[in-house]
Amino acid sequence: MSVVPAEAVSGEDARSGAGAPAGGAPRPGGDAVPAPLAARARLLPALAAVYRAQLSRARVARIPLLFVATFQSVGIMILMRGVVDGGVEARSVVAGSSVLVVAFVALNLLAQYFGQLRASGGLDHYATLPVPPAAVVLGAAAAYASFTAPGTAVTAVVGSALFQLPMAHLWVLVAVIPLSGAALAGLGAALGLLAPRQELATLCGQLGMSAALLLGVLPAERMPAVVSYARDALPSTYGVEALARSFDSSPDWLVVCADLGVCAAVAVVSLTAATWAYRRAAVR
Repeated sequence: MSVVPAEAVSGEDARSGAGAPAGGAPRPGGDAVPAPLAARARLLPALAAVYRAQLSRARVARIPLLFVATFQSVGIMILMRGVVDGGVEARSVVAGSSVLVVAFVALNLLAQYFGQLRASGGLDHYATLPVPPAAVVLGAAAAYASFTAPGTAVTAVVGSALFQLPMAHLWVLVAVIPLSGAALAGLGAALGLLAPRQELATLCGQLGMSAALLLGVLPAERMPAVVSYARDALPSTYGVEALARSFDSSPDWLVVCADLGVCAAVAVVSLTAATWAYRRAAVR
């Protein structure tokens, strides 16, 4: 067997790394050849992976809290049954109590989760992964919002039976749940990521859920004019209005679609703000 002398290796081969050991190890008498980096994951596959991971992680810990949120909303409707007899006010109470389940999970719990993640250094783990920041935020928000669907549906059905409201148009929940969940989840993630301390993130989540309770469940006709402006600024209000209008015998679907459109626009803005807050928190 003939041995090829080192001088026989051309300069082009030396520059291209021919004959170098695998893995980018340095050759005798030569420079190290860097190993190629893995390609950055695309948004949709990364989003699906984060969603599955968050869903499996939160399934055991969040299901008991989902029962608490559902029982809380049903209890509020039972208490309001002694004050509100029916009509427009009953629709507001049922719609607000149903969306309150979304606020409890998507806003309150997600704010606490991201606040804890930032305080414990968990963001460093996600920062080392080749996934876009939007995938982390959207995946976690979608996973938490998914837990709201059963409780919201149960609350709407129980409230409709309690106040004797028609259930023919409860299919509107198919649009109300994801849009309200996305808007509130983006807001909760932004609050948790921007809060300088974990305790403040928890406080912000609790205050946000309290705002959804007071401004969403209580009939708008009984609120002062100043409070109504705060109600209009709350993202879940438009989901509440869309669901409340669906209890009419002949709903104005254009107005319902307009409310859902506003909810969708707020969801895009809040999730974009949460993505920016994640980038800001991850680099610190």
